[in-house]
Amino acid sequence: MTAELVAGIDSSTQSTKVVVCDARTGAVVRTGRAPHPDGTEVDPAAWWQAFGEATDGVLDGVKALGIGGQQHGMVTVDEAGEVVRPALLWNDTRSAQAAKDLTGELGGPGVWAKSVGSVPVASFTVTKLRWLAEHEPANADRVARVLLPHDWLTWRLLGRPEQAVTDRGDASGTGYFSPTENAYRVDVLAHAFGGRTPELPTVLAPAEVAGHTESGVLVSAGTGDNMAAALALELAPGDAVISIGTSGTVFGVSEAGSADATGLVAGFADATGRFLPLTAALNAARVLTAGAAMLGVDLAEFDRLALAAEAGAGGLTLLPYLDGERTPNLPDATGSLHGLTRANMTPENLARATVEGMVCGLAAGLDAVRAQGLDVRRVLLIGGGAQSAAVRAVAPIVLGVPVVIPETGEYVALGAARQAAWALAGTAEPPAWVAEGPGNRLELDEPAEAHRATGKEIQRRHLEAREAAHGVPAKFGED
Repeated sequence: MTAELVAGIDSSTQSTKVVVCDARTGAVVRTGRAPHPDGTEVDPAAWWQAFGEATDGVLDGVKALGIGGQQHGMVTVDEAGEVVRPALLWNDTRSAQAAKDLTGELGGPGVWAKSVGSVPVASFTVTKLRWLAEHEPANADRVARVLLPHDWLTWRLLGRPEQAVTDRGDASGTGYFSPTENAYRVDVLAHAFGGRTPELPTVLAPAEVAGHTESGVLVSAGTGDNMAAALALELAPGDAVISIGTSGTVFGVSEAGSADATGLVAGFADATGRFLPLTAALNAARVLTAGAAMLGVDLAEFDRLALAAEAGAGGLTLLPYLDGERTPNLPDATGSLHGLTRANMTPENLARATVEGMVCGLAAGLDAVRAQGLDVRRVLLIGGGAQSAAVRAVAPIVLGVPVVIPETGEYVALGAARQAAWALAGTAEPPAWVAEGPGNRLELDEPAEAHRATGKEIQRRHLEAREAAHGVPAKFGED
């Protein structure tokens, strides 16, 4: 029997990646890729060109496709359907002051968290619209429609229909959509955008069909990149993902929405009808490369050194804030090394302390999502940093829960493909792909009770060092 094929597109900050999969099993049949231009603002036409290059000859026989896109960006379109100005991406920070202003103007962090699930930061679309209204009023006056990057690509694929579409996962990162009420907060949008109320995409249900291309290919609702990754990993309540890339993210699925007034956790929706509390850290895999550079070794030798040291690094504690942090209480923090003595000042302990410090930073993110009601029973470790043998050794000890390393894959594109297969099937639940598709997993050994105690001690030292260096109160609720 000939397999039905579906495609998933990951339109990320750096590139467009395509996977074509068997709709039943998730097995990857073929792939494609094309780069995006650098910068924090991009003409969306570059995404469309990259889509064409990445899919050239790849989509033959595909019955359905979906798009997972970088979250938060601002794409503005005029009455004629033309882009008003280059899109501002999530990593464009020119709207940082707008985020602060909006937070104060509409009642403070607690009000925002209750209203839209998150406290606005510069990445959120709502802050970019405020910046546009204040700094480019003539362009703001031309805006008839506001789209997210994945919305715009779906809209182009469908021939620019009168009504654009999105999903609740990606919409939940705008700052003007309530994931708990499944509704736009047009009042928030109008306040941010100087009284203007541009048209917003219709929010589709998770498996709803957005439409069909001119050639008859079904197009699903699409979603944001983190939501697509969660869908690819088939996350269930009790699962949390720690992604160790250039920066780090921690997220999991929940049956209830979150509202963190501290701003540490964004209360997103996921791509299945549930919720996706998420927190991010600037300091992840780059901490490992910086540690290797400090010791004058490559990453393989850095791993060997870290593994040669005992858990706890002989009492050394590294605060890994080498690039500052995203958290409200650590925006200008710098890294520091604590507990240094002649006895423990060895390359092995320094390497181990670097790995433990990075994992402790991510563990703090895990505690933050736990505080929002996420019951974490196991962690899925993904990203480039998850390939480090030292990280794999340290993670179960510091995190204190079972750790699983999924097979390396293009999770955003795979999640978009799984959503497309779901829309194509028209079933109540998405197809189960893990058993036969991209789900080969390495389950690390659970730490022995003695190691759990060591992990708690490592975290305790990390929190005490953070309190001493940066005044953040040390809390040991996990004890």
